[in-house]
Amino acid sequence: MNIMRHRLSLFLIAALALPLSGQAPDVDWSQFRGNPTLTGVAQTSLSEDPQILWTYDTGDAIDSSAAIVDGRVYVGVGNGDLIALDFDTGELIWTYSTGSFIGESSPTVANGVVYIGDLDGLLHAVRASNGERVWTFATQTEIKSSAVVTDGVVLIGSYDTNLYALEESTGELRWKVQTDGQLHATPAVRDGLAYVAGCDGAFRAINVADGTEEYQIFVAAYTGASPLLVGDRAYFGTYEYEVLGLDLTAREVVWRYSNPGREFPFYSSAAYVNGMIVLGGRDRIVHAIDAETGEGRWTFTTRARVDSSPVVSGDRIFVGSSDGRLYGLDADTGESRWEFNAGAALTASPSIAHGRLVIGATDGVIYAFE
Repeated sequence: MNIMRHRLSLFLIAALALPLSGQAPDVDWSQFRGNPTLTGVAQTSLSEDPQILWTYDTGDAIDSSAAIVDGRVYVGVGNGDLIALDFDTGELIWTYSTGSFIGESSPTVANGVVYIGDLDGLLHAVRASNGERVWTFATQTEIKSSAVVTDGVVLIGSYDTNLYALEESTGELRWKVQTDGQLHATPAVRDGLAYVAGCDGAFRAINVADGTEEYQIFVAAYTGASPLLVGDRAYFGTYEYEVLGLDLTAREVVWRYSNPGREFPFYSSAAYVNGMIVLGGRDRIVHAIDAETGEGRWTFTTRARVDSSPVVSGDRIFVGSSDGRLYGLDADTGESRWEFNAGAALTASPSIAHGRLVIGATDGVIYAFE
């Protein structure tokens, strides 16, 4: 009965999470991984041979993934600037300076406000219309997590070991939960619970309303990857060279996947497609894994580590590599159907909305394809 329950829940999620062209309305890409459950699934398909629509040179490295909302693209730049670009032309609309540096924290846009963390530990709330500061909140050290906005609160993890819940309108602290290690990952949120993995070997489910810990699952691994929620399962990679599948009902690890003979961490966050989870590894490989059993389906080898998190668009998976290439892989077979050489490492993740893909490179150039 448990196997049937898992398969049914995965089937239903697949039907909802992977619309074919014409079957679901296109939506913006408002946060890291596209939605609060961090599925990495776009609600739009790209052309078979995407071409560059525009580029914008920021002048500094980009590890932050873009948000695409209401005809604008928001990106965090290594020099500490949060920028807003016109989605159609790539022209600069405004620049907001954090006064620090920005790492992998990616913009989140909700109710006309953009949220991003910096490496001094400050979370910034910035008006999307004009780039004016709304409020800031100081944690004790760097923020690489991306914000998730839900039920009137802004959730953000910090390297000070805390998960914070801040009032959306004011930035005032509602609650914080201290873990036993740094929080690099972005929390996944569903049905009033925030799910977070960190550097203390524990996966936690925390009540968004009041910060009480509902439960935790000990996974015995340090992780920087953000969890993917599908049905009654959660999935993420670890620094112990494994990818884990967790049963949230039984509250246990149900499978562990590793690359035999190659011990490298998994830093990339997973996407869900066709009953599989897909993520990159520092073994230079993109891995597709059966979501039910944890068995490998296919692999695709790049020329360098894959820290970029894959995004599903139609029947393809788009992912960057530190070899400087952006790949469009066949979701069923893993074969490359399209490639673009940016000439600089792509550690940020693609963002896809309205038939276009946006990604920034470590040489500071932002690319928009359609």
